[in-house]
Amino acid sequence: MENAKTQKSIVGIGSALVDVLVQLKDDQLLNQFGLPKGSMTLVDADLSKRILDASAELESGMETGGSAANTIRGIAQLRGKSGFIGKVHDDTMGQFFKKSFEDLQIEPHLFNGSIPSGVAATLISPDSERTFGTYLGAASELSVADLSDKLFADYDYLHIEGYLVFNHELIEGILKIAKKNGLTISLDMASYNVVEADRGFLTRLVNDYVDIVFANEEEAKAYTGKEPQEALEEIAQQCSVAIVKIGKEGSLVKSGDLYARIAATPVKAIDTTGAGDVYASGFLYGLANGLTLESCGKLGGILAAEVIQVLGAKIPDESWPQIFKALEGLK
Repeated sequence: MENAKTQKSIVGIGSALVDVLVQLKDDQLLNQFGLPKGSMTLVDADLSKRILDASAELESGMETGGSAANTIRGIAQLRGKSGFIGKVHDDTMGQFFKKSFEDLQIEPHLFNGSIPSGVAATLISPDSERTFGTYLGAASELSVADLSDKLFADYDYLHIEGYLVFNHELIEGILKIAKKNGLTISLDMASYNVVEADRGFLTRLVNDYVDIVFANEEEAKAYTGKEPQEALEEIAQQCSVAIVKIGKEGSLVKSGDLYARIAATPVKAIDTTGAGDVYASGFLYGLANGLTLESCGKLGGILAAEVIQVLGAKIPDESWPQIFKALEGLK
């Protein structure tokens, strides 16, 4: 790996969403709208409005969302070089997303959609599990026609969210352009139901294009049918670096003959939203700055531990001094 002085740059691509974070008192709302607990379900504009209306009296907040967008935000908070490609509408939600990213020095490559910006109702159960009812809106209009070699030329890594697997033409088109331009490709599998819905296609993408795979234990099992350790072995045969996250047990990393088991930091979980996304932030930032794979995993774990102690997928400003101190110890 290269010296940290030659920091590499990372571009993310995925759904540009605004998360509306709702603290549930019980799981009745999930049952009411047929949302499988712990999953991401795509909903239309009408159902999205009904979910948000039904939860309007509950405690809630708003922040930028989307899996790859969360990862890129974490990289920017680590002071990494980053950009994001997505599509929003010129409305309140779209403007909120764009300004939030510009404020973090993220290069926003945001195209204008013809329908309202995407919104994810993020429903947080009392046991801290999160369930998404996602209206993609303008994010769903992102197409291969929007993309060009120029968009990717200034970056070293591409991070892509597994949710885009729903659009075969788009995700394969993105991966072809990125590979053509020499980028190292990182994929987060995103959700077990995404993997289950399109496992054959996803397997081909990993084998043909992807260098780094992030999966949690549910996603790894949906992908391979195996428990974490064996799933890690199988995924590592298909790409250069495989990571399986195992919750409070930490994470497993394998690349060729190199293997590391990284312990999690024991903390009280309030909300697991974004834990996997910011784990990827730490890991990819580490790679871009020449850290060992084990240190990359440790940094990912440090970020994940911070985010699960708060509501939402954003690590609060007051946590960063301690994170940077820990990062110095990993270099």
